[in-house]
Amino acid sequence: MAKSDQIAYPPRGLSRPEAARYIGVGETKFDEMVSDRLMPRPKRIGGRVVWDRIALDVAFSALPDEGSNRIDDLLSGRA
Repeated sequence: MAKSDQIAYPPRGLSRPEAARYIGVGETKFDEMVSDRLMPRPKRIGGRVVWDRIALDVAFSALPDEGSNRIDDLLSGRA
């Protein structure tokens, strides 16, 4: 029997479908946002293409919104 990981944590690297789902859009819209530089480019790990979850957080916080909050200001460097 394999020992299970006792620490629950989100993955740092996300696949394209996971990255799109993480920011709340479909894959086609996510591709558009990457192309428009609203979302970061992926990293290549061997043959895999992954998006850095923290870079997604920063890019998401930098998107225009109808208001702001302290967490978004900190992540986007506006604080």
